[in-house]
Parts: sequence; structure tokens; C-alpha cells
Amino acid sequence: MQDEFILPVDFDGKTLEFPAKLITYGYSYKIEVDVFDTKVQFETDEERNWRAMITYDDVQLNKKLNSEMLKAIALKLEALL
Repeated sequence: MQDEFILPVDFDGKTLEFPAKLITYGYSYKIEVDVFDTKVQFETDEERNWRAMITYDDVQLNKKLNSEMLKAIALKLEALL
């Protein structure tokens, strides 16, 4: 099952809107967020905190991505879910 939605995130004084998708499998799920043409998957850890799953190469290729933005997205997901 996949549900698509727009995820509004406040970052650096602006509200950015990212296309996102809920991906379910079994009893678990991930949220895939398209951050400036880079697919970043967010999942919860053992403490139920959201973490970003992205390759090092993707981070190097997309200069608009940074750790503070990924933290802002994770905090928004935590607030919504």
C-alpha cells in the first residue's frame, strides 16, 4: 500500500513542501520524502524517533540537502504521527 501526500516543513524561515509517500510492508512502514529530487526514507528507531536513511553518495550529489533540513523533516513527521 502506498499513499502519497505533500509534507509542509518549516525550515530557515520558509515553509517548504516536499512530496512524500507512505510505504507499508507487513506491520511496519516508512515515509519516503522527495527532497530536491533525492529520495530520502524515514523510519523510526527503537526509541520511536524518526531517522533519515540516505546514502553518502546522494548527500554528496545534492548540495541543497543538509543535516538540519533532514532534522526538520523528522521533527515534522514526529509531530504529525
